[in-house]
Amino acid sequence: MSKQEFQTSMQRVRSVLAVPGHRYKMVQSAAASAADGVFIDLEDAVPPNEKAEALSSAIKALNELDWGNKVVTVRVNSLDGNVFEHEILSLKREAARLDTILIPKVERIDTLRQAESLIEGEAGGCVDLRLEALIETAGGVANVDAIAAARGRLVGLHFGVGDFSASIGARNVEVGGTHAGYAVTRRDEVGNYATVTQDLWGYPMMRILVAARANGLRAIDGPFGGFRDLVITRATALKAAAMGYDGKQVIHPTQIDVTQAAFTPTPEEVGQARATIDAMKDAESQGLAAVSVNGKMVDYANVRMAHRILLMAGGDA
Repeated sequence: MSKQEFQTSMQRVRSVLAVPGHRYKMVQSAAASAADGVFIDLEDAVPPNEKAEALSSAIKALNELDWGNKVVTVRVNSLDGNVFEHEILSLKREAARLDTILIPKVERIDTLRQAESLIEGEAGGCVDLRLEALIETAGGVANVDAIAAARGRLVGLHFGVGDFSASIGARNVEVGGTHAGYAVTRRDEVGNYATVTQDLWGYPMMRILVAARANGLRAIDGPFGGFRDLVITRATALKAAAMGYDGKQVIHPTQIDVTQAAFTPTPEEVGQARATIDAMKDAESQGLAAVSVNGKMVDYANVRMAHRILLMAGGDA
């Protein structure tokens, strides 16, 4: 994929399908799927005694399968393991079709710099290989502003919601879900009680999103683990899309369609965006910087929001 194609594809990575590297048939299915992106996992989804097989299988898939215009990523093992260097060098030297390497448990810029030094330390291979950082610990969220500002080969941030839950000690067992106990209970004036469950992930998601946007990076939300529940899968994707995320990881092909639909503006939203842009063009011709559209005052801030809607829809922004 050329640099221009990669920059364009960054705008439309609504779903990123995670697939274990040692399960070659699953990787084949992922390559043929409707997902906008795929990450081949060498880390959590692979048993310790199958790490070497996962790496060789991933390289075989990257060299032999047709990935179309997908953004193709490999998640390597973390820096504190004993295969980090070997995996990055092997991918750099041998993988013909690879866009990014996803670095897990990033808490410091040094981790990214170490990965970059491995990529740049020898000639040949994937010279345009880029990095994405998985923010999935308390330390990662605390340092996410500095991590996002590292620049270099970094092009995206992913929220690792499962490991982050464990990192902060959340009482949770479903990846991406919220424990019913994280709630607010109120009593009304006549003594009736009502309990409303809160969103456990709003704070880390916004921290990661703001850091990504401040530094021109892609922002990808973590997965919802209950892949058979498409109602909550859709709801969590809609939340991330409403916040401004570019896309969301999915762990099963059944989640792809509802996730991509959640990150695709409706025809009504697209129509409103175009009407806003057209109205402001007319206003400019009359020397105005604000105009009423459908009973609402809009100005250049609304135009910028409208362009974002068109970008999400895959149209000209």
